[in-house]
Amino acid sequence: MTAPRVPFCRTEITPGAQQAAVRVLASGWVTTGAESFAFEQEFGAWVQAPYTVAVSSCTAAIEMALTALGLPPGAPVLTPTLTFCGAVQAIVHAGLRPVLVDTDEATLTVSAEGVAKAARNGAAAMVIQHMAGYPVDSVELAAAAGIPEGNVVEDAAHGLGATVGGQPVGSICRAGCFSFYATKNLPIGEGGAITTTDGGLAERWRRMRLHGMSGDSWRRYHRSGTWRYTVEDAGMKANLTDLQAAIGREQLHRLRTWQRRRTAIAARYDAQLGSVRGLGLPPRPAADMHAWHLYIVRIHRRAFGMDRDMVSERLAEAGIGTSVHFIPVHQLPYFRNLLGWDACSELPAADQIFPQLLSLPLYPGLSDSDVDRVCEALAGLAARTA
Repeated sequence: MTAPRVPFCRTEITPGAQQAAVRVLASGWVTTGAESFAFEQEFGAWVQAPYTVAVSSCTAAIEMALTALGLPPGAPVLTPTLTFCGAVQAIVHAGLRPVLVDTDEATLTVSAEGVAKAARNGAAAMVIQHMAGYPVDSVELAAAAGIPEGNVVEDAAHGLGATVGGQPVGSICRAGCFSFYATKNLPIGEGGAITTTDGGLAERWRRMRLHGMSGDSWRRYHRSGTWRYTVEDAGMKANLTDLQAAIGREQLHRLRTWQRRRTAIAARYDAQLGSVRGLGLPPRPAADMHAWHLYIVRIHRRAFGMDRDMVSERLAEAGIGTSVHFIPVHQLPYFRNLLGWDACSELPAADQIFPQLLSLPLYPGLSDSDVDRVCEALAGLAARTA
């Protein structure tokens, strides 16, 4: 009998969230409204952020956060090269110029030294990423870049549940950008949010997400509303819907349980894979909490006996799904053409690390037996080449 497949990810939408979606669909109001505003309050309380603005995606959140800085067109913005391409597209869409930072080999994020090197010709702002859920210190990196702390935008797509200095990611920053994509720690399907300590900035983002209009449709068409509005700022179409928000509100009830399960799965992987020859395990922060969005191992080809791509293929043949996070931005043709050869040729750590990276299944519904099966398959592949 063939063992059931272990997918790389399985999205769980709770029964309560499914019922909430049906309720909103039956209500006659499905776009931004009361559910969206309630979700902002509840998500902000979970993150311990003073203000939260729900938006259509983390990519939109990053673009909005950068636009609100008011930087001159083409101003340089530091960003990891080992990141999702959408985070760098957001810099471009904001009219700014990405400056790529090489990967820190120990953490797969960026180091203060790497940031300082990338900023040697100047930097106006920076997008930092909590890669795989590993928390990075925005204050330290801002100092290394020589920019104000307020000019750091946190790409927290992987960071929900992590802490920096004991504080939740997104609770003390000017702009923390979250994702609710189907694979994320709080899965809705699509959607995002920006958290901030600046109430005035939050109000600007609320206008910006709906074309810069002074009143959203809920305020205009509610019983006490008016059709009148004005537009004083540039804007875009980037709002969250009540359908998504209702799902998110119910999913939030399970988030702490899901986070505990992610941590337990990572510990189980650690315990079984630590002795596998040629396999590097993900780092853990010394004091703070890791969000465990991803569990990324490194396949050292010579010691393991085969390269990353072959390992991925063999696991797929065994019914185990994997992925790779990420193709370095400077290796993608669009960005090579946009940024030029020189900007893409001084990133040796990312070039060296990328062929080793393999993300294993990690989601709350992953059973202990599924984890054991993944570990046994990896150990078996290493033993076969010994």
